[in-house]
Order: sequence, then structure tokens, then C-alpha cells
Amino acid sequence: MTNSTPHPARLSHLDVLISGASVAGPALAFWLTRYGARVTVVEKAPVLREGGFAVDFRGEVHRTVLQRMGIWDEVHRHQTDMGRQTVVDVDDKERVDLPAFLMSGDVEIFRGDLSKILHERTKDCAEYVFGDSIASLTEHSEGIDVTFENGAPRRFDLVVGADGLHSNTRRLVFGDESRYLRHQGYYVAGFPMPNHLGLDRTARMCCDPGRMMGLSNYGRDPHAGVSLVFKAEPIDYDRHDTAQQKRILAERFADLPWKHAPAALAALQEADDLYFDAIAQIHVDRLSQGRVALLGDAGYGATMGGIGTGTALVAAYVLAGELAAARGDHKAGFAAYEAEIGAYAKGCQKISGNAGPFLAPATERKMRSRDRMYRMLSSRFLAGFFKRLTEKAASDLVLKDYAAYGGYAGDAPSLNRQP
Repeated sequence: MTNSTPHPARLSHLDVLISGASVAGPALAFWLTRYGARVTVVEKAPVLREGGFAVDFRGEVHRTVLQRMGIWDEVHRHQTDMGRQTVVDVDDKERVDLPAFLMSGDVEIFRGDLSKILHERTKDCAEYVFGDSIASLTEHSEGIDVTFENGAPRRFDLVVGADGLHSNTRRLVFGDESRYLRHQGYYVAGFPMPNHLGLDRTARMCCDPGRMMGLSNYGRDPHAGVSLVFKAEPIDYDRHDTAQQKRILAERFADLPWKHAPAALAALQEADDLYFDAIAQIHVDRLSQGRVALLGDAGYGATMGGIGTGTALVAAYVLAGELAAARGDHKAGFAAYEAEIGAYAKGCQKISGNAGPFLAPATERKMRSRDRMYRMLSSRFLAGFFKRLTEKAASDLVLKDYAAYGGYAGDAPSLNRQP
């Protein structure tokens, strides 16, 4: 699309505020600026977040959007090239290997690397404000008045919440998170540690009923990554209290008799980059209200296993395209966006309910059953069949071509362009 003949900018009259600078927000900024909109992205973190878990893309729809963005090759240059991933028991005896495609899709990349790629493509055509967040939103006939935690108040035509599973934008407009978040019965955590096993693009995952501890290395990183998954009912904890989260994890894994567990738990206490959250899903009744829309995990998120990153990029493409098709009429554009993306996003989200039981089966019997399935997948025929199944949800959308509605040829437009 970016190589097509330029058309009149359909959204040059729009000022859009996007909350969130991880993946969904910059992806939307990419497309909106190419339709002529003036875009501001506000991000609570003081700088662009690096690292994070690896995310993957699967199937034709994901591939088409990445190609239309012109980043398909760049994503491949940063791919993890993850190899053998071995499940072991608490005695460190190998149970089974996981097929690479099962975990890594067509191409896998660290979320931080993808965020950096998108930021590089948009930093000169969109305004980024780091270290701030939305404090209040007041909608009226002329737009939305926005106050910020730190910056001066401003007025925008539209606001898009692309600020993740625990979206502040969603809370301000749609109500408290408790109305929309559905716990899936598991928690997940991740943090770095010294690569004392000498892993090189491999992973070793110890499974015990209801919990999993994994050690992995993606080649370019001199450290190993520790992944923890455990089964639990909702836990009352402070999402901003890292020390409390470390205590929860230490208690849950203190008696894991795997020989590598003590070193991992020692690294946990020293970690200054800890991710901890419930494996959960967001279910909202609608994706927009007035001049505010939800995008990505804020509207249909799943902590893991729901192809969320690919869904976010596809949804950003659709949202911007439908706004352009509607010439900025947010009522028509938002309605068309929800009609196009609603069922697709829910279908992708649905498969995430298997993530916890897949990684940490609740009983020894269920662990053996899972291992038998893995062994079956070593068959080339069955592996191909299962690969098609994993791509089904990601490809279950007839992707529109919005090129006729505008956009810019070649490089992104300048932030200082004249409307």
C-alpha cells in the first residue's frame, strides 16, 4: 500500500491521540499518518520498552499486513530462530521435544524488537510523548478534552486506547477492569538470569503438575530467560509491587525439586526486570464509545497464547482503513471496524484459553496425555495438519485493501507537513 500512487489525504482534518506505544499504538500511528491524520502517542513508560517475551506471526493475513507495512523482511532479520525446546521432568530426564513451529509460528520476534521497528517507522511522522498518561477524558460535540498526569491539557478529535490488558483508557471510558477481565486459572512470569546451562537458541522446560519452569536462550542474548507458569485461583496482589510478586513466585516454586530451580529462584530475587500477570482475557460488549475506540489487548486481549500481537497489527490496519473509508466519520468508521474485526479477534482470543493447561497440565495424567500429543506431531503429516489448525484462527479474515482511500507513497509523511 505504501508503494501505491498517492491520493488526497482523507484524514488530514483529524487529530488523534493514541494511548500506548508498545505494538498496537505505533502500528495504528503508522497507518493513520499515511492517511494524513495528525497523531500523538502517549506512553506511561519513560522510554520505549525493550525485551519482553517473543511473539509470533502465523498465516496469510498476518503476512499480508506485515508486507503492506513494508516490514516483513525487517521482522525476519530480527527473528529469534528458536530451535529445540525440550520438556523434562523434575529429575531432568527428557520427556519430549516441542516442534519449533508449534511455539514460533512462521516468524518469531521479541516484542521489544518489534516495538522498536514500528517506532522507527513512525517517530518522524507522529508525536511521541513518553513518561505521561491520560488522567481524564471529557467528550463534547467538538472533540475530546484530555488532561494528562504531567502534560498540559489538549483537545483531540479521537482517542484510541492501545494500552494493553490493564488499559487505563478502557477504565476511564468503559468502567472498571473487573467488569471485563476473565481469569483463566493460571499465572505467568518472566525474568532474566545468567545462562549457566550454555543454552543456544534452545529451551528446557521442567513440568510438575500445575506448574512449569522454563529456561531459554535466543542466541543474541547472553542471558537466559526464565519463564514460570502455575495454576492458581485469582490472587489478591498489587500489580505495581514487584517485591510482593517475587514473594508469590518464590513460595509457589520453593519446593520444585528440579536441579536448576534454586539458581533460577536466586536470580528472581536479583531481577530488576520482572513480568508477572494472570493469564486472562478481556471481553467487552463493544469496541468503541463515542469518540473513543479500543485496539489490541485493551479490547480483546489475552495474556498469552491468543496470537495477540498479530491480531493487534491486523486490527490497527483495519481501524485506520475504515476511518479513511469513512473520511474520518468516527461513528461510521468505528462501527465498520468492529464489524470487520470483532469476530476475528474473538476467534484468535479463544485459543488462548489453552495456554495454561498446555504449558502446565494440572495432573500427571494430563501431562502424559500432552506428551503423547507432542510425539505424534513429530510425524511430518500430522505436523503439517496441526500447523494448519494453529493458523486457522489467525487467517480467518478476508482482508480488505484500503489503498483506494488514500495513503502516502514511499517514505512516511513528515510530522511537520502542512494539512
